[in-house]
Amino acid sequence: MTQGKTTEAASAATTTSDGKCPIRDLLHRLGDAWSVLVIERLDQSPRPVRFNELRRRVGEISQRMLTVTLRNLERDGLVTRRVIPGSPPAVEYTLSELGRSLAVPTSALVRWSFAHYEAVETARRIYDAQAALGAEERQ
Repeated sequence: MTQGKTTEAASAATTTSDGKCPIRDLLHRLGDAWSVLVIERLDQSPRPVRFNELRRRVGEISQRMLTVTLRNLERDGLVTRRVIPGSPPAVEYTLSELGRSLAVPTSALVRWSFAHYEAVETARRIYDAQAALGAEERQ
């Protein structure tokens, strides 16, 4: 099999009948700045979490960004939203069954991030220093 046919076969195996790549499509959602953290915070809670409590748990997220993130996760079937009537109405969020199944690999990613953060930061500093030296040599 030639390289072109191998790439073509691999590409066909990673797309759905409508031409979408499930990997890219789902990683687009999960690769944003907040989704994994929201999923992780909801997974840590044994009970439904209200919006402002979730915002405090996530930290450094604007109200608008949390709203957009939760709406997208709800659209994808990962989060369940429940409105509690009252004045004003309260809203609670939980992970759906699908969201809980995703929490397993995302928890592994969160643990890996904490375990290797310093090593990544060190690698970045080394790279940036070498890149700066290379830029100076080109001048």
